[in-house]
Amino acid sequence: MASNSSDSAKVPPITLRTHRPGDMGWVVERHGTLYRQEYGWDERFEALVARIVADFIDQLEPERERCWIAERDGQRLGCVFLVRDRDQPADAPPSAKLRLLLVDPAARGLGLGAALVHEVTLYARNTGYRKISLWTNNVLDSARRIYQQEGYQLTREEPYTAFGKELVSQDWELLL
Repeated sequence: MASNSSDSAKVPPITLRTHRPGDMGWVVERHGTLYRQEYGWDERFEALVARIVADFIDQLEPERERCWIAERDGQRLGCVFLVRDRDQPADAPPSAKLRLLLVDPAARGLGLGAALVHEVTLYARNTGYRKISLWTNNVLDSARRIYQQEGYQLTREEPYTAFGKELVSQDWELLL
């Protein structure tokens, strides 16, 4: 994530930390704002993010689930979540979901997205999960490249309408 310029020694590092009060509001706001600006998605996407965040806080199992916030000098630059897949049958191998990957435009091109996704993979392996799944949309090219580089495989895609747009839903998974 470090820059190769001669000024890189002067730029504070980006750190990854767990969430704290105030972070969840930022996650919802940044997703809503950026996806509106970059993809024209409407407020229904922001509402979906708010539901995911609320479920994360309400159902949090700290020993198996986590939110990472990337920051530099107190400025939030990105996030990602790992949650237990509550839709899996009780007798199925432990499975998790990667949720809400976001890299702020101020930090793009630094490898932060890949670092966040890799952190999820390491944590999931160390926590005993056997699979990570995720849902995304085909227009999110940068995120999809990161998932592919981490080893995720596309398992399903389907056209649908949401957030005021015609989209293609994609399901991806990584076997651990």
